[in-house]
Amino acid sequence: MSEQVLAEQNSIWQPTGPIEILAGTPPGGGQDRPARALARVLESTGLIHVPISVNNIPGIGGGNAWKHLIDNPANPQIIAINSPTIVTNPLLGVTSPLYSELCPLANLYTEYIAFVVRADSNIRTPKNILDRLQKNLGQFKIALATARGNVNHIALAKLTQHMGGPVDQLNLNIFDSARYAIANVLEGVAELGAITAVSAAPEILSGELRVIAVSAPERLPGLFEQVPTWLESGVACIAGTWRGVIGGNGLTSAQIEFWNQVLVSASQTQEWAEELQMHYWANTYLDNTQTVDFLRHESVEMKSDLSLVGLIN
Repeated sequence: MSEQVLAEQNSIWQPTGPIEILAGTPPGGGQDRPARALARVLESTGLIHVPISVNNIPGIGGGNAWKHLIDNPANPQIIAINSPTIVTNPLLGVTSPLYSELCPLANLYTEYIAFVVRADSNIRTPKNILDRLQKNLGQFKIALATARGNVNHIALAKLTQHMGGPVDQLNLNIFDSARYAIANVLEGVAELGAITAVSAAPEILSGELRVIAVSAPERLPGLFEQVPTWLESGVACIAGTWRGVIGGNGLTSAQIEFWNQVLVSASQTQEWAEELQMHYWANTYLDNTQTVDFLRHESVEMKSDLSLVGLIN
């Protein structure tokens, strides 16, 4: 959809000043990557006719960025990247805005987890991982980022539960960055890494790491097309980190509709398809109405998952 068509359909409201996309992680982090990808697509396709900038406000898993939306509730020219921590923070007692205090605009994609080992590891199949989780869980050291209770941890807990093992005995090395977790595997400290697929791609391409399985509902493309899913091994382990877009809760219906049309249009472009492919992101786009329903469902699911890993009762 061209900018002219959008303008005709949204004659009530159009941005009159620069657009600011907030990322709740530092440059290169999990919320920064989609913020910059979205800015590139909106600019290159002409869907936005004003300047676009990315403002990094790290902290509290995105909470500091969302607090900025709370402070600017009626500014439609400030939007932020959304992620699962907007659901898990309140469940864990972390002071952070609730999604219901803001205005969900879209869900962009989901990035799934690759289970990786060193190239010389004797772990070669999904069954090898499951056997280790069942027989010597306490000695099976696993690296992940960035915190207990995140999607990577939950995926490991689901695998352990499937094998009848005690989830609270997972032997985890937890790092602030996936890059540190990968280094831990390459150094031979951890035997297994549970890492977002794009983060492990350089070492997989170089042959330093092998991928054993992914937590996606179906096989990922490109580099991962020969890698089985856990579902193929009979394990109900689908776990991924979704990224969305959220605004302040004071947006008018015309402003919400503007963003809905712009984001839907962006998600349908070749440029966005190329971003998804480059980062091994799965297209799980939802519009604003669907995203609200999705977040309600996630709140229930994440409460159950956090209970599984022993972080809430």
